[in-house]
This record gives sequence, structure tokens and C-alpha cells, in this order.
Amino acid sequence: MTDIITETNRVFLAPADYVDSDHPRVEQAATHLTAGAVDAASIARHLYVAVREIPYGAPDFDRLESFKASTVLAEGRGYCVAKASTFAALCRAAGVPARLGFADVSNHLATARVLDLMGGELFAWHGYAEVLLDGRWVKVSPTFDSALCARMGVPPLAFDGSNDAHLQPFDRLGRTFMRYEKTHGTFHDVPARFLATEMRRLYPRAHAAISAGEFRSPAP
Repeated sequence: MTDIITETNRVFLAPADYVDSDHPRVEQAATHLTAGAVDAASIARHLYVAVREIPYGAPDFDRLESFKASTVLAEGRGYCVAKASTFAALCRAAGVPARLGFADVSNHLATARVLDLMGGELFAWHGYAEVLLDGRWVKVSPTFDSALCARMGVPPLAFDGSNDAHLQPFDRLGRTFMRYEKTHGTFHDVPARFLATEMRRLYPRAHAAISAGEFRSPAP
């Protein structure tokens, strides 16, 4: 590992309740997925693709353990926050500092059903990750898997291990897809209890549909 890790950033190597990088399942996955990686950038690239390709699933705010990286790896699905948590946990387990970021985003290509349930295009508290590479924090969003992107008509978001890869601004036809409207800062762990309460407050209809099993994906 060539990156210099300062004491300030060392905290982002430590395990947390939801970014549970010390869980055996996470440690084993990190070892397996980074085989052959020679530096922090290649470790991050390997882990990014692996987490991105975990199928997107609707959030489960009634079950806080669904935010845990170990749960996402066991169940093989997750939504943006859970997948960001998983990426951060795998990076930490592999010795690369990582943290979580949150932002409100506008999603212009969601289905009419999703937009109706959400009450518009603004999706609050979208989760992404930041990883420390060459002494700087790089933003990545491993949210949408390739199969889902194909259904949405957007290319999968690529990450080169150096530059930010945290939004897909356009689809293949040049239509605006997603835009960041407001950032909420960075976190060591998922603020799971807050998110569960806030999402129920902001999106009561979407929460009811998810709880009833009527909403599983943002695309057909």
C-alpha cells in the first residue's frame, strides 16, 4: 500500500456497526475480490465493480440490519445506502480508508410509478462512498447494477480508480438522468436510525409500498 494514511484518516479504516468491515463475511469477500490487486487504486476498482453488480433492491427501513455490509453480501441485494456501506466496509477490510457521503438527488428517469410514490423527482439522502486514493478522497456510487442500467437505458457507471464516479448525468439518448442537488456531508457509519425515521416521514407512500412488497426496483 503506497498511500500515506494520516491519523485523521485512520478512523476511516475502523469497523462500525453497519460498515462492519471486521465481520468474517466481509473480510473473506475483501480477500477474495482483491486477489491480484497491487495498489489502493486497483483494490478500489475491483471492489467497486463487485459491489456495483450486486442487484439493486428496494430499501427496507423496517429492518435496520439491511444497512449492514455483511447482510448485503449474505442476501445479494441492496439499495444505494446499503451498497455504499458494503463498498466502504470492503475497502476498510482491504486496508483502504473509506467513508460514506449523502446527498439529495433529482432522478429524471425513474418510472412514473416511482415518481408518484416519491412525490416527485427529488430523492433525499442518496448514499454514495468516498475512498482515499493518492491522498485525496474520491467519490464513487456503486448503486446501479448493469442489468438495471440496461433496463433504464443508461450505461453502467465506470470507475477508473482515480476520478470521481458518483453520478450518471445522462442516458444513452443524452437525456438528463441524475443531478446532485444538496450534499449532507460525510459519515463514518450509516446513520441508520435517522434514515429509517426520515424516509418514513418524507416518503410515507413509498414506505407503505415497500413494506407491502409492491416496490422492488426504480425501473421496469
